Amino acid sequence: MKTQQGFAVWITGIPASGKSSITGELVKKIRGLGIAVVVLESDEMRTILTPKATYDPEERDRFYHTLVLIGEVIARNGISVVFDATANKRYYRDYARSRIKKFIEVYVRCSLEVCIKRDPKGIYHRAASGETATVPGIQTPYEPPLDAEITLNGQDAPDSGADTILSVLKKLNYI
Repeated sequence: MKTQQGFAVWITGIPASGKSSITGELVKKIRGLGIAVVVLESDEMRTILTPKATYDPEERDRFYHTLVLIGEVIARNGISVVFDATANKRYYRDYARSRIKKFIEVYVRCSLEVCIKRDPKGIYHRAASGETATVPGIQTPYEPPLDAEITLNGQDAPDSGADTILSVLKKLNYI
């Protein structure tokens, strides 16, 4: 018995750009269609994979490599995956694209100023106070996608972004 492969959606953008809000709406809509979906959210996965995260380049490389492989196994077994993760290097997202057959990348574009004002997790505050030196978009480069299937405005309603993603998934016959 052959299992139909699940799809993967990687939602990327700098911290506080709106990734998690869009992911939440998207997952509700996907589940509403009766499709099994798993969210691989980077902060949550770090508590398992790198519980004492340093965010140094080697650790980030290892973390994202492992995250991609987990997503690949899940998708290969017929469950769809939404990666809710900054993944500051294009290489991480490109690696996922190379490993997962049904893959789309969604870039949530949002100005640094807006993200700093939102700052729900206090990431930018910790960067400004010197508590951390690894925030993508400030102290660590963030490489936006060159060829994302979808670019969303992080200031638009998350529900609207989720609808756009669903539309593309349908167009590609992933759902």
